[in-house]
Amino acid sequence: MLDLITWNIQWCRGCDGVVDPVRIATVCAEMADADVLCFQEVARNYPELDGGRGEDQFALLARALPGYECVEGIAVDVRAPDGSRRQFGNAIFSRFPVLQAFRHLLPFPADPDVPGMQRIAVEAVVQAGSGPLRVTTTHLAYYSARQRAAQVERLRELESEAAGHASDGMHARKEDGPFVFRPRPASGILTADFNFRPEDPLWARMQAPIAPGVPAYRDSWSIAHPGRPHLPTLGVYDKDQWPGEAFCCDFVFVTEDLASRVEDVVVNAATDASDHQPVLLRLGW
Repeated sequence: MLDLITWNIQWCRGCDGVVDPVRIATVCAEMADADVLCFQEVARNYPELDGGRGEDQFALLARALPGYECVEGIAVDVRAPDGSRRQFGNAIFSRFPVLQAFRHLLPFPADPDVPGMQRIAVEAVVQAGSGPLRVTTTHLAYYSARQRAAQVERLRELESEAAGHASDGMHARKEDGPFVFRPRPASGILTADFNFRPEDPLWARMQAPIAPGVPAYRDSWSIAHPGRPHLPTLGVYDKDQWPGEAFCCDFVFVTEDLASRVEDVVVNAATDASDHQPVLLRLGW
């Protein structure tokens, strides 16, 4: 069994306005003894974020999650007035050994009519019980439909790229150092705050066929709960930011070769430790 939790933690800020990385770790531990945690909206040295003091949340979460290896995915990396770096992005925490990690900056086409920021997909190839598995987490554009659509296409390209590497195998020519072959399987899990809803065409596009021999993505909720509407993952408790009806924009996609292994998908509807709800995937592995 492989348990994975994905969560947009809103820089560890709860609906009470308090920034508390330990609370994030505690909620996850209460949900499951997870093997992998995928977090979006992790901040370092951003004191202007509501409720924060510029904490290094990557470090604080790592301290609150002993036994996990952290793979940082920095999307925004800018100079602060004092010369230090301000960074914002995603993180994967894994109890499995991380064989290799990739950090893919996603497309950021200019869209002058709306605010925007750079986005990243961080990918970890973990040595899980039944073999190497790719885990990718990201956070797509909120304001710009143009950027969001381009980012979906890039995620599909990355799946095709991984499938190509998976079939490449060992090269006849031997090389040392960074050229050494390391597994990058086609089988993978993709999690995110996608900033689209199930009725959005991008949800269907994310699951469309990619290319011959490349496993397409499938929404694990639809596999585990066929015919059942997605439970809301945003706006359940935070009605200041999200005054309308709560909805789902946080998904866990699995490649179609893993569909038969999906055992359950659970949305934690009880916690208000973020403006989003965490989602648990249970995968037979």
